[in-house]
Amino acid sequence: MDLFSPVSLGDLHLPNRVVMAPLTRTRSGESGIPGDLLVEHYAQRSSIGLIITEGTYPSHESRAYPGQPGIVTDEQSDGWRRVTDAVHAKGGRMVMQLMHSGRVSHTEITGTDRIVAPSAVAIAGETHTATGKVAYPVPHALTTDELADIRDEFVAAAKRAIDAGLDGVEVHSANGYLLHQFLSPVSNQRDDIYGGSPENRARLTIEVTTAIAEAIGAGRVGIRLSPMHNIQDVFETDEVDAKATYDALVDGIAPLGLAYLSVLHSEPTGALVQDLRARFGGKVIANSGFNSVTTREEAIALIANSDADAVAIGRLAIANPDLVERWHGEHPVNEPNPATFYGPDSVGYTDYPRLSA
Repeated sequence: MDLFSPVSLGDLHLPNRVVMAPLTRTRSGESGIPGDLLVEHYAQRSSIGLIITEGTYPSHESRAYPGQPGIVTDEQSDGWRRVTDAVHAKGGRMVMQLMHSGRVSHTEITGTDRIVAPSAVAIAGETHTATGKVAYPVPHALTTDELADIRDEFVAAAKRAIDAGLDGVEVHSANGYLLHQFLSPVSNQRDDIYGGSPENRARLTIEVTTAIAEAIGAGRVGIRLSPMHNIQDVFETDEVDAKATYDALVDGIAPLGLAYLSVLHSEPTGALVQDLRARFGGKVIANSGFNSVTTREEAIALIANSDADAVAIGRLAIANPDLVERWHGEHPVNEPNPATFYGPDSVGYTDYPRLSA
């Protein structure tokens, strides 16, 4: 088993074990409709074993950033169909990450009259809107009935993604967004069945994931977690509580037979990640590169040592549309330019050079 060997993740059959991590790039304009830039960007990277799209909002209220794509309207679905057609034409595979921002947003971004979260606790600091920086607002604490609506929005988005030609979806329960906000006792201060105990805080993610799996088939559903990532004021600093929470979550989804579990953690070979992998009992994608770039050597070692079934790559996938070819042939790689990660145009998005023919 090596990084360049095939692997099946549920219904997803990959020619290699390199996965393009979901990467916010803000190239979809005010409308959130994937256009020509996204078609070219993703098609360029079709040789990567699996492309996971940037976080895509399932409802207008869930949009996190200006320029973020959605899967709410017919026009957005049609845009994604153009993307998937281009990726498939080049032999690629692609799943959509479904991402509800929760309190990581502002009404100037969503165009709605409120921001939502587990509890009425705002993030410290400011966010970027189209008109400048503004303080994060105090969010509306979702009611139990409203949580059923959130679940149904995720399911409807998953169905639209499949109808638009995506090969599957990834549930985003990481990086400080809504589902992750429910997991932390700091951002989740509820006293109902969705708060308090680790089992209660894991409940919404389990319910959402279960409902999506029932709607489109578990073999086309993955999930992303980032335990103890401590980002965007979603703090998980108590190791005992964090372990209990993620154990409860993984125990709740393991029977579903999902395509994969993707874990973002700085120590993918450590006890926390490997224990979750054992509990999950299925294929696991490792992602260690949030604070440092994942190297070819690290990715190869993770597979060779059986610490993961595939490896998610972020920044080097941005800078190298032909990353698999470069790594497989031991060619030099382009260095990513962080100054162009976010923006409206092709610079730093579709203009990185490929290997010479």
